[in-house]
Amino acid sequence: MHKFTLGIEEEFQILNKDTLKLHSQMSKIIDGGKVFLKERIKEEMHQSMVEMGTNVCENITQARDEVSYLRQQIFELASKEDLEVAALGTHPFSHWSEQLITPNPRYDQLINEMKDVARSNLIFGMHVHVGIPNREEGLQIMNVARYFLPHLYALSSNSPFWEGRETGFKSYRSKIFDKFPRTGIPPYFASVPEYDDFVKLLVKTNCIDNGKKIWWDIRLHPVYPTVEFRVCDMIMTVDEVICIAALMQCIIAKLSKLHQKNQSFRSYRRILINENKWRAARWGVEAKLIDFGKQEEVPFPTLINELLEFIDDVVDELGCRTEVNYVYQMIEQGSGADRQLKVYEDTRDLKRVMEYVVSQTHKGL
Repeated sequence: MHKFTLGIEEEFQILNKDTLKLHSQMSKIIDGGKVFLKERIKEEMHQSMVEMGTNVCENITQARDEVSYLRQQIFELASKEDLEVAALGTHPFSHWSEQLITPNPRYDQLINEMKDVARSNLIFGMHVHVGIPNREEGLQIMNVARYFLPHLYALSSNSPFWEGRETGFKSYRSKIFDKFPRTGIPPYFASVPEYDDFVKLLVKTNCIDNGKKIWWDIRLHPVYPTVEFRVCDMIMTVDEVICIAALMQCIIAKLSKLHQKNQSFRSYRRILINENKWRAARWGVEAKLIDFGKQEEVPFPTLINELLEFIDDVVDELGCRTEVNYVYQMIEQGSGADRQLKVYEDTRDLKRVMEYVVSQTHKGL
């Protein structure tokens, strides 16, 4: 069996320790961390964000160790500078217009091209790379895996507030990112040459200068031999991160298994999958998503049971049954958004919400 390696990238919020507002002090953490973390710590466009990325992990146990280690490192680095760190998709009350942009030719170009759309893109996500046998199989897997993006997105929903307002969404992050070009659910591609021709056309016509500027919810990575899931909000706890990463790994492994046997799962049109993505953004794990085969609305827990049934024959091969089964606890306790909203309902105080998120970001370490 192909290994289906994992790589996990997390985008953390850097906060003032007293106010818990976003604080443009990324460089202090990056400078301290580069010495021993090397490429595993990266700057981002906004100076109040730091990205931590694991090494290539052979299995989910290694991934948990890496994610836990990197979180411990960023906490220590932040603590030395009297800063705090939080894991969520948007900040509840900080304003994008007050955040400093990192001096970098790449970010300068982006701002020059997109103006306030780029400046206001103050959102935080988790990206997961799953290793694939080859690009052709990877593309066919990506086409089918699109169907499961709303399921994963609902589980990760962790951004109900924006600029001091309760938005009514469980994940407002994607609504902000929708303003960018080349985002959302990707179209269907029949072959790698068709996909490559599409990318070449965008480069030739000065839409992009490289494939990394395609920011879809799932993509065939332009450099690494991976399918990259980009749909998720930044997630509060290590247990939740690892559960969702394990589900992604299992989905790719299962679709690969079907592909090897010349079998497949139905590939649905982007406009249909988008209906489910909208519902996932609005209601999270309380959503009713559409089962397009049955042509009816289905409660989210029912769909998760179907997903677990679908991937069941690869779970033990990948050694991640405990991690995958944690999804039941996630549904029971509610997503990050549900828990943020509960704190707000009890206190009517967004700073208390941030105190809760900070404590959850440290949970289990």
